[in-house]
Amino acid sequence: MRKVFHFDSAAGPYVADAAVLCCFDHRIRMAVQKFLKKQGIERADMIIVAGGAKTLASPRNDFEQDFILEQVRMSIRLHQTARVLVMSHSDCATYGGLAHFKGDRDAEADHHRAELLRAMDLLTTSFANISVEPYFVNFDGVWQVNDADHLKSAPQSKLSGTAAVRKFA
Repeated sequence: MRKVFHFDSAAGPYVADAAVLCCFDHRIRMAVQKFLKKQGIERADMIIVAGGAKTLASPRNDFEQDFILEQVRMSIRLHQTARVLVMSHSDCATYGGLAHFKGDRDAEADHHRAELLRAMDLLTTSFANISVEPYFVNFDGVWQVNDADHLKSAPQSKLSGTAAVRKFA
């Protein structure tokens, strides 16, 4: 082997601040990274796959769902993860994009809300003692999903100073 890049990194074991399941779509990568930083998540076990939360909520096959559950299980076992963030995003190709919803952003958001809640339910029933936080990412912000009838913005106290998160009622 020939060293082609040098960097310094802590070599010891770590405790993950969270496991984060999200889509590999490049359009949301920077928003997710900035959001995690604002949330104080420095050591994330990133689970990055096409569709993100869709792999748990409406997987194409059993393997897809089992693989993601195993990744979460490994994060918990190896890095003592107690917090899991599940994310989906607007215009995701695994859902057929915004076109699948005929351009209706509200219908798309409602569908993602239901998917994220299904993913959260699966994780909370599969793993005891973890906190699961579902989020929807669109092209102007990150929205926290709850059991109410709408999405709400991520906590403002943790995201002060960012224009990327707004109220959605």
